[in-house]
Amino acid sequence: MIEIYNTLTKKKEEFKPITPNKVSMYVCGPTVYNFIHIGNARPMIVFDTVRRYFMYKGYEVNYVSNFTDVDDKIIKAAIEEGVDSEEISTRYIAECRKDMADMNILPATRNPQATQEIEGMINMIQILIDKGYAYPVSDGTVYYRTRKFDGYGKLSHKNIEDLEGGHRDIKVTGDLKEDPLDFVLWKPKKEGEPSWPSPWCDGRPGWHIECSVMSKRYLGDTIDIHAGGEDLIFPHHENEIAQSEAANGVPFAHYWMHNAFLNINNKKMSKSLGNFFTVREISEKYDLQVLRFFMLTAHYRNPLNFSAELMESAKAGLDRILTGAERLKDLIEQADETDLSSAEMAGLQESEKFTIQFEKAMDDDFNTADAITAIFDFVKFLNTNTDENSSKAYLTGLHDSLWRLADVLGLILDREEENLDDEIEELIQERQDARKNKDFAKADEIRDKLLAMGIVLEDTREGVKWKRA
Repeated sequence: MIEIYNTLTKKKEEFKPITPNKVSMYVCGPTVYNFIHIGNARPMIVFDTVRRYFMYKGYEVNYVSNFTDVDDKIIKAAIEEGVDSEEISTRYIAECRKDMADMNILPATRNPQATQEIEGMINMIQILIDKGYAYPVSDGTVYYRTRKFDGYGKLSHKNIEDLEGGHRDIKVTGDLKEDPLDFVLWKPKKEGEPSWPSPWCDGRPGWHIECSVMSKRYLGDTIDIHAGGEDLIFPHHENEIAQSEAANGVPFAHYWMHNAFLNINNKKMSKSLGNFFTVREISEKYDLQVLRFFMLTAHYRNPLNFSAELMESAKAGLDRILTGAERLKDLIEQADETDLSSAEMAGLQESEKFTIQFEKAMDDDFNTADAITAIFDFVKFLNTNTDENSSKAYLTGLHDSLWRLADVLGLILDREEENLDDEIEELIQERQDARKNKDFAKADEIRDKLLAMGIVLEDTREGVKWKRA
């Protein structure tokens, strides 16, 4: 039984899908005006892992995550570069896809783009006008009547009387609004901005209506899970509920999941503080598997602090797992095709406790921190319960179990073979020759030189192995 903490009810609830063995899931994606930053990466990694666990448990997951490709920030970037906004969004969608692939995030079932769904947005806005939930004003702006929706505030648990009208939409002077709390569904174009024709004016959609329409089109009127960062609870997700439920007449999402903030050295990430990091910048220092592992070391609902020290700790932790996995693969290559011994059968049976431990953690609101502990425990078991005398069948059984669990977390246990440059290859061969000639001082000197270059050598029974320091 999987339990999910539901932001809507503020408690853990047993997951019961709308359709047996299927999950419909919408995750708010990035606004594509630059490279994605590590704050964007957290929900991407977290909810990809949630998706993977559902798949592991046998569910068919329809996973939709959008690209917001029309926005003030995109327009600003386009003006600064002297290009149109489509060029900016197209460029950074491609860059985002690359970063996501490098973080081993599975491709979404659909990645809709806001600019390709304008017709659906106009249709939903018209339905809201027809139902009395929205109204156009003289300049062509269309507003949503916030107070008309009885459930407004139910996700953020805010009292509507205490709310202020501040939100991400362009703020229009309140003379044309019926109420300061009303928010924009459609806004008139400005000079140099992209726009589309509508019954009210040439313009573009408000931010909130985009996700309501894309979720409806690709997942239906009611979905199982809607997810994103906790900064989206209000006003974005609150407004999505108001729009969708008023237009469709049914509940929008059964479970609302939100990940907590990512801080940098215990401070909020911001360019002004000089602590703003893109995923691409992190990839210059670390394999992005390290970033993924780091993101999963804390429960998704707990704030996570990013620092160089914590990334180094994550790198060391991931390396422990990779080293254990590599050792297991080496043993499999050398093992004989013998029958399982009774001790090995008992060992395989004992190893099942790590899968149970892992699933217990993930069933409890996707507690990846405890799931990682289960994998550490499994690797420790492998290191002490396997050797060169183990049968291939035994080792392969353990291998398959470990790889299956690691895949749920999106961890790749097969290290990529790296191509060493000629100088390093020559130094390794030169050291081998020195050892053969019993010139151990020279061999040690070469080892130290390689270490200074970031190459660690390991002399094993199968020959010299190396890894990056």
